[in-house]
Amino acid sequence: MSEPHEHHSPKAGDKGLKQDAIGFLDGLVIGISSTAPAYSLAAVLAIVVVGVGVQAPAVMLVSFIPMFLIASSFYYMNRADPDCGTSFSWVTRALGPSLGWVGGWAVTTTGILVIGSLAQVAAYYTFDLFGLDTMRDSVFWNVLFTLLIIAVMTTICVLGTELSAHIQRFMIFGQVGALLLFAIVALIKGGALTFSFSWLSPFAIDSTNALILGVLTGVFIYWGWESAVNLNEETEDSDSAPGLAAVLSTVILLGTYVITTIAVVSFAGIDRIGEFEDDAGIFGALAGDVLGSPLDKLVVLAIITSALSSTQTTILPASRTTLSMARQGAFPKVFGEVHPRFLTPHVSTIVIGAVAAVWFGVLFPLSENFVYDSLTALSLMIAFYYALTGIACAVYYRRELTKSVKNFFFIGVGPLIGAGVLGYLFVNAIIEYSKTDQSYSGSALFGIAIPVVLGLGLLLLGVVLSIVWRLDGHEEFFGRKTEIVDPEVAAGRRMGVAAVPEEAV
Repeated sequence: MSEPHEHHSPKAGDKGLKQDAIGFLDGLVIGISSTAPAYSLAAVLAIVVVGVGVQAPAVMLVSFIPMFLIASSFYYMNRADPDCGTSFSWVTRALGPSLGWVGGWAVTTTGILVIGSLAQVAAYYTFDLFGLDTMRDSVFWNVLFTLLIIAVMTTICVLGTELSAHIQRFMIFGQVGALLLFAIVALIKGGALTFSFSWLSPFAIDSTNALILGVLTGVFIYWGWESAVNLNEETEDSDSAPGLAAVLSTVILLGTYVITTIAVVSFAGIDRIGEFEDDAGIFGALAGDVLGSPLDKLVVLAIITSALSSTQTTILPASRTTLSMARQGAFPKVFGEVHPRFLTPHVSTIVIGAVAAVWFGVLFPLSENFVYDSLTALSLMIAFYYALTGIACAVYYRRELTKSVKNFFFIGVGPLIGAGVLGYLFVNAIIEYSKTDQSYSGSALFGIAIPVVLGLGLLLLGVVLSIVWRLDGHEEFFGRKTEIVDPEVAAGRRMGVAAVPEEAV
């Protein structure tokens, strides 16, 4: 008689999340997918080219530098504290609970702002792919299909991190593979311009202001790689693999963006690209000339896949951040609940998806341009919490920075330079985006364009809510003291060990 089958329940970590649900490669794929490379590049390439001409590849290269340096800070902070709250948890430890709360709020709100827009891109191009022009141009059908996509992607995130990872494996080849195929064929065919290595030099850009705005736009297309780190508690080798996946994803994105940008600029030329300054359909328009039919449909599919995958993976960091905040007493406890079967933060996930759906569902029918203004405001939010994380890394490890050249440059100088660049971009973005001609809607409040009102307004709302939360008690969180890294962790002799109070070292 055979032995009865023994059922083994999945192992849950400290927060109830499923341990070892995904591996390094899954994290890498999620990190890349979260940036929506095909859609992001389609959305901003023409804007960058109009601003800097053939120097667009240089902008992609320069934009990578602060992203890589901040990714380095994510790597080292995750090694010391592999918490799914990432920036929230780390800034809290290094700079104090008040800044940590606002940093966590920034991470969460960026997700809410962009999820609906990503899903709408997938809806629009799906209609376009099948020739459903009436539905494609209808606000009603766009909103309905977008809300359906958000609901489906939210459900997948609730059902399990493994399911999310399996779907992303398929989607990543659909978007990055199609982009690279397009780029290689375009380079082989040749076109309007002949590539020169001078295109890679930012010093050839005449206008400093054009370079700054180009880099700020570039920050948007790299944003999202940290999703791999938000899944650290569900990843094998949680103290090292997620951080490495984040760093490597920025490098892969650099290669993809630079090669594709060179290909598009050389094939199409500046004037033709300029026709798509306010239109993300540039790849679809060029695909027929580059690949011919029916292969040109692969590029449209890449954009659909890119938007779908990023819709899903953007829900992940926001839900994990609110889970961590709730478990540490910085958010209502209900956000800290984990589904007993799927071992995912189902309450946080559903709330993030629902709020994003409401945000889009209400605003898009009222003003499509206001939705686009909210995407412009994203740059402010991204620069803010990335810069905070870079500063937190240097402060957290400050007693270890002079112990080796590696520590000094990779844990101290690098993250601070990244934070400084993003801080500079943050200030310049406020100045530039305050002008009404930088707003899609052309609207202003108190004489300031909507993107800045929205971006700074959400950050200020976070400050107000943190004060309200503090006045309601919760001294277990706000009473926390700043900490520094455990020297044993910094030396690599121990991994993933919580920090120690500063005065204890």
